[in-house]
Amino acid sequence: MEQAKTGCGGGGASCGCGGGGGKAALDEPVTVQADPHASDIVLPVATVNGIPLHGAAESPDPESLRQRAYSELLRQAAQRDGFLADADRPALDGVQSEAASNAIELLLEGQIRIPEPDASACRRFFDAHQARFSIGEKVLARHILFAVTPGVDVAALRQRAEALLLALRCADIEAFAKSAAETSNCPSGAEGGSLGWLARTDCAPEFAAALFAQDLANAHVGVLPRLVSTRFGFHIILVEAREAGQAQVFEAVQAAIKQTLRQQAYVTALRQYLNLLAGEALIEGLELEGADSPLLQ
Repeated sequence: MEQAKTGCGGGGASCGCGGGGGKAALDEPVTVQADPHASDIVLPVATVNGIPLHGAAESPDPESLRQRAYSELLRQAAQRDGFLADADRPALDGVQSEAASNAIELLLEGQIRIPEPDASACRRFFDAHQARFSIGEKVLARHILFAVTPGVDVAALRQRAEALLLALRCADIEAFAKSAAETSNCPSGAEGGSLGWLARTDCAPEFAAALFAQDLANAHVGVLPRLVSTRFGFHIILVEAREAGQAQVFEAVQAAIKQTLRQQAYVTALRQYLNLLAGEALIEGLELEGADSPLLQ
């Protein structure tokens, strides 16, 4: 099969899509201008138990603000449990001190206990997700990139991307290619967004997850139903065709499955712990989910 690749930048996967040929997409990004009519009103400072999460002249995007809030909740919990000195102070840029980072690790080691996946759990996961463990699967794809560049209103950019995604859900390849040529901030737009045939290793992890980490029943062909978010921006992806890989036996992937299940359990327990901390805290200027449920045991 011919490995025809066009677009944005060779094995380095410069915009995450993995398309080959041409100059790296973000070496000279297409600048997306901020909306000149956007409001310049500074929102009130968000706080966690009275501790500010940003400066008075700063308005972090909602996701960054949530991440800062969760980090601050953990830092305060580490102080309360004696892992971190009371003299440690938070930074307004959301970057924890080295002492705070180490203390949070100690805190989480004590608070989060997860069950060890047994063989039967691994086998059930394997039976339900065999497509994940095939070798050599390839996907013929196109994409449209809404690049996140300095000064961009990220929320407005996402709304634009979601509106176009909705319009393209039932479109044919020609319509998708036309929109890519007119809209995409990736050089592959000049080729209708074509990325050629991609293997899992050709793409950035988050891009590959959208293309390959799917169950057999959800091995989608057509426009993927959700935006794919990477560090480069928001992607609308069209899968034109799939080439199945070679299936592996359970014994060859059991260790990898155990690691996956362990990580899933850890993420679930961490989310529960963060929700418990949020439910006990005084949080102003943003909303966090709170919970009263016990940690996963």
